[in-house]
Amino acid sequence: MKLDIVTPEKNVFSGKISLISVPGAEGCFEVLPNHAPILSLLEEGKIKVITEDGQKLFFQIESGVIEVKSNKIIVLAEKLKEVTGQ
Repeated sequence: MKLDIVTPEKNVFSGKISLISVPGAEGCFEVLPNHAPILSLLEEGKIKVITEDGQKLFFQIESGVIEVKSNKIIVLAEKLKEVTGQ
């Protein structure tokens, strides 16, 4: 899957991933390859990304939106910061 994480200031991440977990407005959910199309609001919380090579990345967001369509994912986030560890 192709993921782009964008804030109003810059493109924070762009690359191939195998999984993303996000804090959705209706609760946390994961997106895996071939996920059904979805558009969802995101709440304050942690985004977990696993890249194709197995690297785990974590980002803390205040709010945002995620769009998933045809194995392409776009996250538009407010006040995002990368965090280490879990």
